[in-house]
Amino acid sequence: MSLSALVLHPEANAQLTPAQQRFNDLLAQIERLSGQIQRLQAWSDQHRYAHIQALRESVQLSQAHRKSLLLFVHERLQTADFTERQQRMARGLVRGLMAHLATSHDPEVQALAEIYVNEEDEQEAAQEQAEAAQRLRERIEEAMGQPIEKPGQYQTPEEMVQAGMRQWQRQQQADEERKTAKRAARKAQKQAQKKSAASAKGEVPVALLRELDAKSAIRTIFRQLASALHPDREPDEAERLRKTALMSEVNAAYEKNDLSTLLRLQMQATRGNSLSVAGSARMTDDKLIAMSLLLKEQVAALEDDLDQLENRLSRELCVPVRADADEAALSQSLQRIQADQRHSADSLAADLRRIQNDAELKRWLKAQWQLAKATSA
Repeated sequence: MSLSALVLHPEANAQLTPAQQRFNDLLAQIERLSGQIQRLQAWSDQHRYAHIQALRESVQLSQAHRKSLLLFVHERLQTADFTERQQRMARGLVRGLMAHLATSHDPEVQALAEIYVNEEDEQEAAQEQAEAAQRLRERIEEAMGQPIEKPGQYQTPEEMVQAGMRQWQRQQQADEERKTAKRAARKAQKQAQKKSAASAKGEVPVALLRELDAKSAIRTIFRQLASALHPDREPDEAERLRKTALMSEVNAAYEKNDLSTLLRLQMQATRGNSLSVAGSARMTDDKLIAMSLLLKEQVAALEDDLDQLENRLSRELCVPVRADADEAALSQSLQRIQADQRHSADSLAADLRRIQNDAELKRWLKAQWQLAKATSA
């Protein structure tokens, strides 16, 4: 049942009061956010597994091609007529391929790693990595707007990227904690001011009264539902099962102070009859303001749930995921990244076919060397 059934309507020749309008606006926000979460989750359920599986297959294929390239270049290093510069380029390429394959724990790859780990190659590789890390550091610092902490600890581009990500995440977390602390401080200050003013007048703070009214309202609805849905009082088996299921939802909503769900369940329990607590436009504004406090908390919780869902899916699917984006556009983003991964695997396979003769191998080595330089620049 839609929350629109809970919307308050003005009586004849009257307008909604600000409290009534605020109550309706919060219901609309809850319905919008709940709908976004449900649609995004449904979209994820439809596409997530197939997308991750397609990426996994492409990555595995790319790794297999990289290993074949690694073994082939290593073999040609032993037999081909390479100049000293070409040998350096080939060794650099071999190290790059091994870096991509480092997590595979493949015995053949590990055996080659031991062969290529010598002092000269280590120094050459370390210098290349340090230069690439320095260039990457400058780009990261420009993007973040602040220097990377203790940059001397990170000697490779991978380490520099990870350090930048960790620092950025810490920065975001610290910013969020500061915002949260400021909001809490402002709220506490306002409450303290209200309490102080009320105490000076010998009055009970309005905010406290409204909070008590909100708790009273949600408790009243819960008790009404518990009474109406008690399964032991229902002789009809089908109706008993319906009420048992509804009561389970009622208990979960009550534990979370989920007022909108309790109101919706009350409509279901009464088969659409008028609500005794919130269904009347004649309800006092004070009562509506109190209930709106709970609805506002629910809006904040839904916004947080939606943000977490978007961030999780963005990480898992490797594309930016937003609930307000068109589902077709999101699906196209998945297709593009799958196509990119397939293209990467196809390119590696094409390279392997191309370099079967020494002339093409040498041209390919030079092109790869120049590409690596341009990428790290």
